[in-house]
Amino acid sequence: MWERGKPASGTKRVRKPSNTLNKIGNLKEDVHFPTKPAGEGRSPAWICGIPADSKPASGSPGSRGQDRNWSPEPLGPQSPKLHWRVSGSSGTPTPRQAMAEPGERLPEEVLALIFRYLPLRDRAAAARVCRAWAAAATCSAVWHDTNVSCDCEGEGTLPPYLFSCLDHVHNLRLEFEPSKERSRRVATELLTALAGRTPGLRGLHLECCGEKPLFDAGRDVLDAVHTICRAAPALRHLDLRRLPFTLDDALVLQVAHGCPELRSLFLNNGTLVGSVGPGSVLELLEACPRLRTLGLHLASLSHPALEVLAAPHRAPFELLALRCACPEDARAPPLPNEAWVALRHRHPGLIVEAELEPALSDESVTRVLQPAMPVAALSLCLSGDTVGPVRFAALHYAATLRVLEVRAAASAELDATLELLAARCPGLREVHCFCVVRPSVLHAFRAHCPRLRSYTLKLKREPHPWKPTLVD
Repeated sequence: MWERGKPASGTKRVRKPSNTLNKIGNLKEDVHFPTKPAGEGRSPAWICGIPADSKPASGSPGSRGQDRNWSPEPLGPQSPKLHWRVSGSSGTPTPRQAMAEPGERLPEEVLALIFRYLPLRDRAAAARVCRAWAAAATCSAVWHDTNVSCDCEGEGTLPPYLFSCLDHVHNLRLEFEPSKERSRRVATELLTALAGRTPGLRGLHLECCGEKPLFDAGRDVLDAVHTICRAAPALRHLDLRRLPFTLDDALVLQVAHGCPELRSLFLNNGTLVGSVGPGSVLELLEACPRLRTLGLHLASLSHPALEVLAAPHRAPFELLALRCACPEDARAPPLPNEAWVALRHRHPGLIVEAELEPALSDESVTRVLQPAMPVAALSLCLSGDTVGPVRFAALHYAATLRVLEVRAAASAELDATLELLAARCPGLREVHCFCVVRPSVLHAFRAHCPRLRSYTLKLKREPHPWKPTLVD
């Protein structure tokens, strides 16, 4: 700054440097950004994407513009802003010093806990704020369990300097909308990139929201799943229940050959066509001896498969989820009660979740439900008789039944059967009946089921959707 006032005789005006310029000089010497990337072991400072030889822009501190309040441009939508205020006072710390003050900066573990809940684009923005944020945003704790909603992501979901973070992803839950081209493209691109960089992937859960386009086979998504199964030999959990596309034998065989460490597999999705045959499931069970949880359509399960599961050398089997919703399920051969007895004897902790849809006739329901099945969750949405299956459950599943869901027309006979079930199944945790019942039904469940946590038992018609009542 120029000194003011009239100069003394025989003297010249002297220009003294301001404190602000000194502080900017100190800041430049204190940061020490690297001048080039360091290869595979590049530091978080380079990940920030700030070149070492960058010069301050016009209007920033150190330029000819004398603006002393400077904030960098926002890095993206919903990205945090870092505000630096440069003061002429000699006691004001530099931004580097302020961030390094004890108590002023959150520990990396806390930052990682926060960043793991951010969308990918916001993680990318956080990684460019400073060194500490870059180190936290790229650590394995942030990416170990990753949830991605493709509707929230934009183009260029992962910048190049974050692609290396895919190596840290162990469990991925990916949500997308198949009817939206952008959402679908982001999902397939992310799966393909994941297959090329993450041989250590442990869990994959795909979930579709919205409506599926008509006559859409979903080949792009299924091809990406095939690629994942080929490239992830350590995959242990694969959940395709919310995938509205028809699954086939080729996918099951790819899982069997590419994922020998598999622990859980869910193929019981909502498709109306069952294309997974019993033969491919049998090969899957033989190739994956540690499998302990399996979700299938009824037509995909066979008597030989139950025998393989009941083999003496088999690892403990915990859950079998059966969905009966397509014509193939209605025509499936019955599974004998003796096979269920042997399976239950071999795996005392086994539970079965059965979901029966309108495609099943009354005769098919009697063939599906066997007395020795350890049914813990039963969902009935039948076009025919519902009272008979509820009574059957009350008589044979009293020791195992925990969740019951009934969608049927209201009747006095159904109310009486529900009261019988309440008296015989004290271990019930949830009961949801989507029809009006009489008050004695509600009283029976409250009186005989001390472990009841929630119920949907309406005494009069109400607007839908009906919300369950939580028990204190």
